Amino acid sequence: MKIYVVNAFTKDKFGGNPAAIVPLSAWIQDSLMQKMAAQHNLSETAFLVPKGQDYEIRWFTPEVEVDLCGHATLASAHVFYNHLGYTRDQLIFHSKSGPLYVSRTKSNGMITLDFPVNRPSPTEFLPLFEQGLGIKPKEVYISTFDYMVVLENQKQIEDLAPDFQKIAQLNSRGLIVTAKGDRVDFVSRGFFPQSGIDEDPVTGSAHTVLVPYWAEKLGKSSLTAVQLSARKGLLECELVGKRVLMSGHAVTYLVGEIQVGD
Repeated sequence: MKIYVVNAFTKDKFGGNPAAIVPLSAWIQDSLMQKMAAQHNLSETAFLVPKGQDYEIRWFTPEVEVDLCGHATLASAHVFYNHLGYTRDQLIFHSKSGPLYVSRTKSNGMITLDFPVNRPSPTEFLPLFEQGLGIKPKEVYISTFDYMVVLENQKQIEDLAPDFQKIAQLNSRGLIVTAKGDRVDFVSRGFFPQSGIDEDPVTGSAHTVLVPYWAEKLGKSSLTAVQLSARKGLLECELVGKRVLMSGHAVTYLVGEIQVGD
């Protein structure tokens, strides 16, 4: 099997969020895909199988399969456009979260994800938020997969030193932390120890939650965002009805071959 490691939401060979992409001709055993994802030890490994003119996609962290992943979807599209000779401007990936539409802009090389919106709802304050972050949030929300908390400013986001054991006790996929940005519309970090990822470098699916929140808060539909992990990632986002568009660059780091047979 071929494997591609692609950094998503960046132009930097050592930035953004790396994903392993494994195109297949047919599905292999779930247990094997999980073992491979654990071996790769990246936040996500995406597996893809043809479905007519489209593709089915599944994502695995080193520990579990997840229902939605943005950066590995963008990285998958990058592989199709740059390594597998895909010539149509739009790709359709069928996932456990429904159809995901991906397109490219030839003029600037950006790839755009078209995902369903995931509006957060206000929820009760839990002591684990403050215990896990070392700071009391000013607002708390819940979405389909994650909790989201809002802090006062970007510096508070940058200075966080999370207690991952506390965050892991939250009954969710993980915890998104956000604030208004200094030079972009908003910033965030994403912590997912429940899924085997203490801090995710750049989380596309989290922006399906963040974008509707900040679009309403700032009164604008087009937004710029930075995820403030050590590797950092830049996203250009837009809220269009019940969809969130997330655009970014990607860069190939590795092309190789997986050998799992005797």
